[in-house]
Amino acid sequence: MEKILVLLLVALAVVYAVPDPRGIIIHLEDGELCLNSVQCKSKCCHRDTGLSLARCAPKASENSECSAKTLYGVYYKCPCERGLTCEGDKSIVGSITNTNFGVCHDAGRSKK
Repeated sequence: MEKILVLLLVALAVVYAVPDPRGIIIHLEDGELCLNSVQCKSKCCHRDTGLSLARCAPKASENSECSAKTLYGVYYKCPCERGLTCEGDKSIVGSITNTNFGVCHDAGRSKK
């Protein structure tokens, strides 16, 4: 009986030692609550208003509204997907108030 109990405990220890690809604090999926963009797989922690809860969201696609950068790690508009640039007004006041919004454009396509 003792051998079975020890074997069961060892099996449980192995199961809990295997890392879960879905994180509790980091590697959060879209829609999960977050405090900073670093926590999200998409690298965008988004909130609709200053009083709403922030959730992980996908990055902005082409011709979608975007934010270039944030000082706080939480966006009102997510940054662009890889290969796109956020073209719009960029000011120091906008960086502080988190209102530097633009539109995602494909830099390679717009130069041609």
